[in-house]
Amino acid sequence: MKSGVFGILKARFLLNDDAVKNWRFIVFIILLAILMIANTQRYEQKVFEIAKLSNEVKELRSEFVDRRSELQKLKMESTVTSEMEKKDIHPSTVPPVKIEVKKEEEKSFFKRIWQ
Repeated sequence: MKSGVFGILKARFLLNDDAVKNWRFIVFIILLAILMIANTQRYEQKVFEIAKLSNEVKELRSEFVDRRSELQKLKMESTVTSEMEKKDIHPSTVPPVKIEVKKEEEKSFFKRIWQ
């Protein structure tokens, strides 16, 4: 038992005759660990990017709601009237009248020939 523990601590398993198998396994484990660390790093970067974009979406949505309510206030007839009165333009007291344009009938080919 004592020689087994000291053998592991002194890394004799890396210097034996069949150490090539051990080295291959160690290199495989190291490459696997590096791959896992890189994968975790990319995952965390994407999580941070998603959090940043969701915060930006919330900010833009609230700005949109603010602008839309401001636009609705500006489109109200009372707001337009008050702004125009500042420029000495008053609303009309006469209601609008619809203008109808009557289109002449197109004459057929034969009717045009006989005229």
